[in-house]
Amino acid sequence: MFENLTERLERSFKLLKGEGKITEINVAETLKDVRRALLDADVSYKVAKTFCDQVKEEALGQDVLKAVRPGQMMTKIVHDRLVDLMGGDASGINVKGNPGIVLVAGLQGSGKTTFSAKLAFHLKKKKGIRPLLVAGDIYRPAAMEQLRVLGEQTGVDVHIENENRDPVKIARNAINKAKKEGYGVVIIDTAGRLAIDEAMMKEITAIKKAVDPTETLFVVDSMTGQDAVETARTFHERLQYDGVVLTKLDGDTRGGAALTIRAVVNKPIKFVSSGEKMDALDVFYPSRIADRILGMGDIVSLVEKAQEQFDEEESKKLRKKLAQDSFNFNDFLNQIKQVQKMGNIKDLAAMIPGVSKMVKDADIDNDAFKGIEAIISSMTPEERDNPSIMNGNRRKRIALGSGTSITEVNRLIKQFDDTRKMMKDLRGGRGMSMANALRKGGL
Repeated sequence: MFENLTERLERSFKLLKGEGKITEINVAETLKDVRRALLDADVSYKVAKTFCDQVKEEALGQDVLKAVRPGQMMTKIVHDRLVDLMGGDASGINVKGNPGIVLVAGLQGSGKTTFSAKLAFHLKKKKGIRPLLVAGDIYRPAAMEQLRVLGEQTGVDVHIENENRDPVKIARNAINKAKKEGYGVVIIDTAGRLAIDEAMMKEITAIKKAVDPTETLFVVDSMTGQDAVETARTFHERLQYDGVVLTKLDGDTRGGAALTIRAVVNKPIKFVSSGEKMDALDVFYPSRIADRILGMGDIVSLVEKAQEQFDEEESKKLRKKLAQDSFNFNDFLNQIKQVQKMGNIKDLAAMIPGVSKMVKDADIDNDAFKGIEAIISSMTPEERDNPSIMNGNRRKRIALGSGTSITEVNRLIKQFDDTRKMMKDLRGGRGMSMANALRKGGL
């Protein structure tokens, strides 16, 4: 998301490169290009115009310090206005209550059911709250089955009433169950349609009135661009929801919905979702998104992802092994798995400032570690524990067993040695050193 917008904005700021000061003329030229970039990203004309007018007013009122170039000042102003446009601060979700009740609404195909399961997993894993998912889509048996399967995958209980054709009663029954059995939050997945119609709006309104949710979330497919904004507006007029969830951000989306919805409905974007994995759900931080749009990376999110996979006990064991010079291929494999758990390799690389442009068109295979895992799996327990015994015959056997070549085996052993030396020097071994060592080794 935002790749094209990032590229266009970078070109816009270059118009100020070499200028000694900000003037009305060079600001107008720059903002003309910025406005085109926003419109091409599917931001509405009204929002794009208002945004550029605000930037112009602020830019012309700035006294540029000698140490700051006009292009840098303009970048900061645009960054701050982007943050304001998307809501300023991150907005939390209200799940307080006995139990807390989250009502999930949206059109069919927007990703409501998958989001409901992701939210349940998020609250369970990060907040320690026991969730109950409710299958409130009585029209599509596939939706009930999908929620049941996702519940099994995430270890979350799902309330399903196959014979009940009244979604209001289903929701009430689920809440009564939650109160009796001590669930902390009830997440109600509701029915959608391919387009907005009166029957759907009456049903979702009736459910909301009956259960009085602590939080009502509208889920929207970000790939639908300005259609998403209009749908968000219509739903809000009837439902008065508390926040928006943008899904399918890994698809072919230009990002305009994220920049427009907040301005149109005046409700915060609370979560963004990409991919089918249950942990692919992120709290929406306007400042971090603005950083990404302007090519500044998102190092805070990267560190948070690393911390989620960080195990204090494992780290102590690893530091002890490094001190004793007993780091082996089993430890090496564990470190690789920690990096894999952090997410898509290309997405992680794009969070590093200055790297997003370099990896934009790069073909980075997320299965790049599979060959390494195959080679290590072909080693005997003794070879994994004691890499120094790896002679030519052993390397040949490992290559045959893993379906690789001796050259690849030799390269991995060298990478292992480089990693061990680097991690021993750092004495920290929290996974990021592994990523650096692998990069140094050519992966």
